Amino acid sequence: MTLEPSSHPDQLSPETVAVAAGRPAREHDAAVNPPIVLSSTYVGTGQVVDGDRAYGRYSNPTWDPLEDALAELEGAALPALVFSSGLAAVSAAFSLIPVGGVLVMPRHSYQGALVMAQELADKGLFSLRTVDIANNDEVIAALTGAGEKAADMLWLESPTNPMLEVADLRVLCRSAKAVGAVVVTDNTFSTPLVQKPLDLGSDVVLHSVTKYLAGHSDVILGALITSDKDLRHTLLHHRSIHGAIAGPFEAWLALRGVRTLALRVERAQANAFELAKRLNVHDGVERVLFPGLNSDPGHERAKAQMLGFGSILCIEVAGGEEAANTLVEALRLWTPATSLGGVESLIERRRRHANEPESVPVNLLRLSVGIENVEDLWTDLAQALDAAGR
Repeated sequence: MTLEPSSHPDQLSPETVAVAAGRPAREHDAAVNPPIVLSSTYVGTGQVVDGDRAYGRYSNPTWDPLEDALAELEGAALPALVFSSGLAAVSAAFSLIPVGGVLVMPRHSYQGALVMAQELADKGLFSLRTVDIANNDEVIAALTGAGEKAADMLWLESPTNPMLEVADLRVLCRSAKAVGAVVVTDNTFSTPLVQKPLDLGSDVVLHSVTKYLAGHSDVILGALITSDKDLRHTLLHHRSIHGAIAGPFEAWLALRGVRTLALRVERAQANAFELAKRLNVHDGVERVLFPGLNSDPGHERAKAQMLGFGSILCIEVAGGEEAANTLVEALRLWTPATSLGGVESLIERRRRHANEPESVPVNLLRLSVGIENVEDLWTDLAQALDAAGR
């Protein structure tokens, strides 16, 4: 496959790009949707030609339209790279850190990424500095090293998982560039319809495509997106050699999910905002974490760099861990599950996981708000809160 810059149609809105990007050429009797190509290898010429597909571990025609669509949505100049999972994409991104380098990372991040980073640091591949990502001074001090080695990579999540802290992306990206650090931003929670990290200074954007992009809790995929040819070449090499490739059927399903991304995000965000307001005044809730609320510490930052507030919110249940567990057990419509970003509403007590940071309260529940009728969602939450308060 020849590496070509993405032809992002600037005149189209992101909502339209989600539907239009990655379509086949308009020819008489051609399919409207790209086909699934099931092949492990490709016919060659007998010569090694740069850009040939050659073998299924390097390329698949089914990946191309998804990679084009993700690049256009994020505003990248080059096609995205899809991986077998979000964690496979995390692993590839970590490979950009030189041996003996320094990674600065939010203390609250996607658990799999935190665990992987700590394991790699324990093996001596790099040093790990975890920070309160909402505290600019703390992050900048970790980047500069305060007399020690400066950072080689800044890992950003905003809002963070699960505490929903909002990072000052513009300031932190500039600070990272000042010390020569590569910036990788996990944009899974926000999606490219809500936040554009490349426009804010990030070098690489990461997605767990499993979540909002695919959107139906039936696919496991990851993606990395960059406009930097050298970074993309390194990440592509890592994918090819380590073999963390996407299956063609999964890639096809993910692209089908992207087509409805705008509608799903719009509905889920509206539901989340309404539920956050109601939960914020409920006696059974000690605290609501949601950047859309005026009272949230990250509200002003979120307004300045996001196009919405996402559809993840967290609550700390009055009555502690036991009450939080009771609430989850009492729910009938909400599903207790560990993922997020699907059409269905999911809920989870994060500290039930052994690797979750101790700074996450034991009574905190993370809610991934779906696209159901908001009154049905509220009725179920309200009766479960009543049960938890008895």
